Amino acid sequence: MQVLGIESSCDETAAAVYCTKSGLLGHQIYSQVALHDAYGGVVPELASRDHVRKLMPLVRAAIGQSGLSLEQLDGIAYTAGPGLAGALLVGAMGARALAFSAGLDALGVNHLEGHVLAPLLETPAPAFPYLCLLVSGGHSELVAVRGLGEYELLGGTLDDAAGEAFDKTAKLLGLSYPGGAALSALAEHGDASAFKFPRPMTDRPGLQMSFSGLKTAAITQFKAVGGDRKADIAASFQMALVDTLIIKVKRALKQTGLKRVVVAGGVGANKSLREALKDLAGELGGECFYPRSEFCTDNAAMIALVGALRMDAGQRSEDLTAGVLPRWPLDQLQPPELSVSSRN
Repeated sequence: MQVLGIESSCDETAAAVYCTKSGLLGHQIYSQVALHDAYGGVVPELASRDHVRKLMPLVRAAIGQSGLSLEQLDGIAYTAGPGLAGALLVGAMGARALAFSAGLDALGVNHLEGHVLAPLLETPAPAFPYLCLLVSGGHSELVAVRGLGEYELLGGTLDDAAGEAFDKTAKLLGLSYPGGAALSALAEHGDASAFKFPRPMTDRPGLQMSFSGLKTAAITQFKAVGGDRKADIAASFQMALVDTLIIKVKRALKQTGLKRVVVAGGVGANKSLREALKDLAGELGGECFYPRSEFCTDNAAMIALVGALRMDAGQRSEDLTAGVLPRWPLDQLQPPELSVSSRN
């Protein structure tokens, strides 16, 4: 099964071709960071317009890189949600138009499912079942992944997600956009033991998370000591956030009995988090997996992967409508055999 994937949920435009036998054949990605930098965050209307400009050139480049033609593909997968409505519609309409012109099936897939399964792009890939720490944008979730479309949400965030806490703290510290990456870079030059920040909700049982208080603690400390201690604040903040995630992951592994842990999403590229998860897996006699950094952030390779796996299992789209779901929780998904529909 050879599938073109299209991603346009937020501020990355991407296209990729994935084959269930040969793996990833080509992928292209364009980041809008420079476009949104002046505003300190994503401007939805600007994002949508830029997707329109960049999508088709990237599609042509990804197909060319794969060595295939559009007609040789078996289908097209696109991100149908969650994400920004206007941005999602650009990718959805583009995918549907291409599919109709070439007589291919088009399948809308869940962006979060792409992140959860992104480690399957790597060698070795984790076998089902595994625990996924999904830390992407506004999502911080612990998910038991038992198979394709079989996801059990074990715990989530009650307010700011880990990525949001990174970005908001960085912005208040006066760091450049995107804030999370800038804060992590600054933390490498600081003393992580300089300040004692809270490890939220670790003093009580359960797998729910909260990072709003940690963000507030870091900013309060910054106001108290001034800008000369930015690196120490960044390092201490990052350690507190990573410690909190590790405590929750350890609880989830013990609760579920799972031995494999996966980290996915933008924060999954954080070096400190990866090292801590690897140490935890070793401590518990398990294994740790994660996608390469370029597949932690939004990308089309993971969308093509999900589309190929679902289409290979027989799932097809119901009609030619290009509906999108700006809100689409992961635990609403079903295995392919329960989602199969006819094109008639």
